[in-house]
Amino acid sequence: MSPSTEQNMGTARLEMSNRIFFRLYQCANMLHKTGSRAVQEEGLTTQQWAIMGALSRPKSASGMAVIELSQYLMVTRQNLSAVLKRMESAGHVVIQPDERDRRSRIIQITPMGREIWENKALPKIRAYYEEALDEFSLGDMTHILHYMIKLLENMKKIDARSGVQDE
Repeated sequence: MSPSTEQNMGTARLEMSNRIFFRLYQCANMLHKTGSRAVQEEGLTTQQWAIMGALSRPKSASGMAVIELSQYLMVTRQNLSAVLKRMESAGHVVIQPDERDRRSRIIQITPMGREIWENKALPKIRAYYEEALDEFSLGDMTHILHYMIKLLENMKKIDARSGVQDE
């Protein structure tokens, strides 16, 4: 391959990369905006939706440590703590010391939080998904998920190389 062809391919790759990450940024912002609207009547935001989804999994029936939840959601403990405090005030979650390690705190969805999640928020979330993924085939969805996982794994490698520990 000639140097000019390599340079053109490098330029094209950079431009395409910029478009991909800009669209990803736009999608994240639109998810926050339109997703929060979808569940606002339940007093939830997309961040709270993600937390309730994580805590409502059968695997999390006995709760999750704050550090475990922050790692699962890939957010800092500081950002998570502020949202959790609002959710605790609203009665959606309870935060208790871990019986095995008193320095750690366990987050559990409350019965009221589970009621809101299962009977009010989830039907709206399902409708939101259907509308947002309109005209996507199951194959399209499978491909998107595959590539998002691949991108996420590469980004995790970048994060690990930084040597910075999330607090």
